[in-house]
Amino acid sequence: ARKFGIQIMPVNGESPEGIVRGFATMTTQRAEAVFVPTSTFFVQQSKQIAELALKHRLPTMFGTHEYVDSGGLMSYGQDIRDNFRRAAGYVEKILKGTKPGDLPIEQPTKFHLVINGKTAKALGITIPQSILLQADRVIE
Repeated sequence: ARKFGIQIMPVNGESPEGIVRGFATMTTQRAEAVFVPTSTFFVQQSKQIAELALKHRLPTMFGTHEYVDSGGLMSYGQDIRDNFRRAAGYVEKILKGTKPGDLPIEQPTKFHLVINGKTAKALGITIPQSILLQADRVIE
């Protein structure tokens, strides 16, 4: 962020009311965009987050597509289903006697870019064609 002159402003949103206060704070502080970390709580509140972001005219970026399906602007993150499939392979090996410590550490290999074109339009944002072509899915 520093390299690009971007100032990070952490905002807590530990409850639905906290999320509302967080967006009010971001608006007061003149935030220009929002990145929402992936958590079970935030995924459960994805519709509220998307609605508040649109109300406050803040572009949003997420780590999973559920937020974008709820109206958020875009997400780029690992393919959770692929990770679970690969984890099942680990479980199978352990159940067949392989020691967990003998298994290699793996990292995600599949990632997805999802863009909500309707939200971009509502925010007055034009997503470059080069980015749209890279997207795994564009919601129109």
